[in-house]
Amino acid sequence: MTETMERYEPQSIELKWQKIWADEQASHVPNPDPAEIAAGEVRKSYVLEMLPYPSGNLHLGHMLVYTIGDVVTHFRRRNGFRVLHPMGFDAFGLPAENAAIKEGGHPRPITERNIVNIRASMRRIGWWHDWPRELSTHDPGYYRWQQWQFLRFLERGLAYRKGAPVKWCPNDQTVVANEQVLADGTCERCGALVESRVMEQWFFRITDYAQALLDDLETVDWPESIKARQRNWIGRSEGAEVAFRIDEWDEDVTVFTTRPDTLYGATFFVLAPEHELVSRVDSEEVRAYVRRAAAKKTEERAAATEKTGVFTGLHVVNPANDERLPVYVADYVLSDYGTGAIMAVPAHDTRDFEFAETFGLPVRQVIRPVDGDGDVELPHASHTTGEVLVNSGDADGLPAPEGGRRIVERLETEGKGRFTINFRLRDWGFSRQRYWGCPIPIVYCDTCGIVPVPDDQLPVVLPEVEDYKPQGKPPLAQAEDWVNVPCPRCGEPGRREVETMDTFVDSSWYFLRYCDVDNDEAPFSRDIVDFWNPVDLYIGGVDHATMHMIYARFWTKVLNDLGYLGFREPFRSFFSNGWVTLGNTKISKRSGAAVGPDTFVERYGADSLRMCILFLGPANEDMEWTEESAEGMSRFIRRLWRVVHEVAASAPHGEPENGSLARKAHAVIAKATDDIGRRYAFNTGISAVMELVNDLSKDPSGKDARFAAETAVSLIQPYAPHVTEELWGVLGRERLWEQPWPVADPALLVRDEVEIVVQVNGKVRDRLTVAATIEDDDLLALVLASERVQAHVAGKELRKTIVVPGKLVSLVV
Repeated sequence: MTETMERYEPQSIELKWQKIWADEQASHVPNPDPAEIAAGEVRKSYVLEMLPYPSGNLHLGHMLVYTIGDVVTHFRRRNGFRVLHPMGFDAFGLPAENAAIKEGGHPRPITERNIVNIRASMRRIGWWHDWPRELSTHDPGYYRWQQWQFLRFLERGLAYRKGAPVKWCPNDQTVVANEQVLADGTCERCGALVESRVMEQWFFRITDYAQALLDDLETVDWPESIKARQRNWIGRSEGAEVAFRIDEWDEDVTVFTTRPDTLYGATFFVLAPEHELVSRVDSEEVRAYVRRAAAKKTEERAAATEKTGVFTGLHVVNPANDERLPVYVADYVLSDYGTGAIMAVPAHDTRDFEFAETFGLPVRQVIRPVDGDGDVELPHASHTTGEVLVNSGDADGLPAPEGGRRIVERLETEGKGRFTINFRLRDWGFSRQRYWGCPIPIVYCDTCGIVPVPDDQLPVVLPEVEDYKPQGKPPLAQAEDWVNVPCPRCGEPGRREVETMDTFVDSSWYFLRYCDVDNDEAPFSRDIVDFWNPVDLYIGGVDHATMHMIYARFWTKVLNDLGYLGFREPFRSFFSNGWVTLGNTKISKRSGAAVGPDTFVERYGADSLRMCILFLGPANEDMEWTEESAEGMSRFIRRLWRVVHEVAASAPHGEPENGSLARKAHAVIAKATDDIGRRYAFNTGISAVMELVNDLSKDPSGKDARFAAETAVSLIQPYAPHVTEELWGVLGRERLWEQPWPVADPALLVRDEVEIVVQVNGKVRDRLTVAATIEDDDLLALVLASERVQAHVAGKELRKTIVVPGKLVSLVV
């Protein structure tokens, strides 16, 4: 080996191995042939990270999530799995379009330039992605099959169009997403006050799958906190649906309530500002209120202590007692719960009570606690068991649950109510009045109505539009040659749909296309997609745990029902990574703190950065980035480099002696295996190898040194694949990436001696090396004989003794 190669030069070493792997397509895994699938003997593992938005370059948040997946991929490959680990780009949608608007260019070239940059960064970091499977959602070869699936959903009755409230920027003349509305209710791009409008939109009928989405959470291995988020998002409630008659219009408006026992306590009625009936109220005061409410975020409305609202001039009739109630519009009522209309019971609901006090409305108690002998302090909202009804007509004196049941049963016989189950989940509105997205394959015809584009005319390709910025109507409406087409059914003049699909549609099935990315006859082959799926480990941020992951679950269930898939859940296991922060600010493109990895890779090498990002802390918790941490990891790799070269030059060949260093190596094998394979505790796995390297540095020429060095290099390979390949060669071996993962010898994990930490009143006072099999009484005698311990316990009463076998003795005096 030359003197130059004996120095650790990360740039040259990393580029060398990346070229070797690229030339051999080492990270590519072909699909199994039919015989392999039929035999069912291939051990497969599908490891997937959420694909990035190419609205900019990579940042250190990406560095964390993709390094986690890469470490697991190397580990599982070396444990005998055929691992699918693909990569692509979520190229359509608002992130890319807004980035292009900010830069002043067209989304296509800007997005494709960003893809080139991101791909180069990924390759330079050395992540083992299956690059022949790369896809981008803005490629017509991809969205052709998305349009095809949309048509299958349409045929099934799962896609439909209806009017719905949207947030509207009057300055930009466009619909804005909730996340684009600032805390003060203004548009984040132009500063105009956002309004509410009702517009025709496309929806997927995801509510048909609400119960299945809840039930099947029991079948997946996800963190309980993520399951809880989805359960809350879906929001199942058991209760009753009750029809109140609008007196002035002689039509019904329904409410959903979980407490029908309080029906007699309703003293007014409230509509959410987004409720479809509000737009019919002929009142400028109501319209102004609705505009103001549209500028508020849902969280702000729900948390507001000061209640606001406007009387509509309407009244409803309570079907329980025929009482006439005034109807208000108020923003404390949300459209995403129940029907967007409530019967207000101020005596037994805190928010209703606050509203009633503000507007001088009556309060009527209808629930009495079991130990109450009359009126109670109102509002009495903390309901308890044993309550009885009062002021409730024929239900007076009945236990509250029985009284509520009887009231609903009576209303049901009158056709005014029924027991039902309600979900907070709403149908998925997926159409956008924006340019940069997948066209919806629909033609509108004055004679035929809504007409699907035939399969043989797919894809409907997104046309080039020079001025794609919102202008009061969807930008695609400008492309008149594209818009005006014959009706596919009757041949008369028709008009293409000018809205595009939301980017969440693109990401609801991309993991399926990876499996069969070159298929020109179908979105994928069922045999192949059933072989690889469900995804065995899905990795991403908690911010996508609701919308994206619920939509992907819905999409999978529909395709299963249609016979295109043989499974019903897309992600068997999910790992939620933490945020990487800088100055306690989340590193992201949206926050503006998008610190990228490229500079640090050039300064310290990719391996140092890969190890550093996983050593900052537990990967499922937030972690603070500092350049000093990268410097520290660079020093460790240089130390590993020196120690391995010393071992290669001086340690004997042959079988290890199984002395203390070999035992240490086997203990580290066991820990590193468990840390990656089960716990995903990457930082402690790295720390264990560091301890082994430290012990090895004290005896680099010993009989166990070569085994310990090979072990350290082998275990650190998933984290730092470039330098470990080079060091594997220094040790006289080759192609580490193909070598089996080391296995700990159980016999060598049994220790003859253990180190016991001794505490006195919570502070460490000594460490003793004792026989692993020592009895507790003998151990305590040795502890009390220690001079260091005696200095703190002599002459004092021993109040408590705690012995943790093999680890700790704690004394309290």
